[in-house]
Amino acid sequence: MTQPVFRFAPSPNGRLHLGHAASALLNEELARRSGGRLLLRIEDIDVTRCRPEYEAAIIDDLAWLGIAFEPHIRRQSRHFDEYRAAADRLAAMGLLYPCFRTRREIAQGAAAFEAATGAPAPRDPDGAILRSRALHGHDEAEAARRMAAGEPHALRLDMARARALASESLAYTRFDAAGREETVMADPARWGDAVIVRKEIPTSYHLSVVHDDALQGVTHVVRGVDLEAATDLHVLLQRLLDLPTPRYLHHPLIFDDSGEKLAKSRGSTPLAELRAAGADAQEARRLARLAG
Repeated sequence: MTQPVFRFAPSPNGRLHLGHAASALLNEELARRSGGRLLLRIEDIDVTRCRPEYEAAIIDDLAWLGIAFEPHIRRQSRHFDEYRAAADRLAAMGLLYPCFRTRREIAQGAAAFEAATGAPAPRDPDGAILRSRALHGHDEAEAARRMAAGEPHALRLDMARARALASESLAYTRFDAAGREETVMADPARWGDAVIVRKEIPTSYHLSVVHDDALQGVTHVVRGVDLEAATDLHVLLQRLLDLPTPRYLHHPLIFDDSGEKLAKSRGSTPLAELRAAGADAQEARRLARLAG
């Protein structure tokens, strides 16, 4: 039987809070219970927001919590060439096309659609405007000219073509902390023509995470329920790139007193502040488990 492999994969764009601690501790517990391995991966593809001091703080916080990861840490920012090669495979299959529109242009198009139809513009699970090659059109010659001119562009997945090519079932296994499993069907079409390569970097979260999970032999992905919908797109990319599909557990999020989820972007209390206030690692572990 293959040894289970779990991973905790934070982004160093802020300090860890109790929500991160709860996720890391659940990965630790499930790895220990199953006799599995536990990896730490630093997902720092966003080079404009990720900082070395945040990475150092993450590693320090996890060590303070007493979570023992395997010594090698994979840092995604050092592997852009690998993600570029994966994107090239998709492009060679005719599945990627350039998108030159800015966020403002996309928002303006959505506003025009809503004004003309009286209906809300369709959106993906993250709330972004849903894009479709068939719906919005795509001039191949014009795109080639603009690419040759060096205009910034993202690469989107042609969802219709991708779904047609990935004729294999998009079923995957979901499990819970008690070990119960069920088979669920991925629905990647709700993401529309998702961005696979961003304008400023040669990858996206979706592409880099499926590549790394396969490369590192991850068998069980344990992450927040806010990423459950992304699994649909990840399963599709795994089929297209001939990558294995892990089992997935999406745990509940932790909310503050105002009912908002804990988040770096909202300035949720970092673990460092708990430490400064006198909490020890055992107290932090207890708080994280209670909150989770």
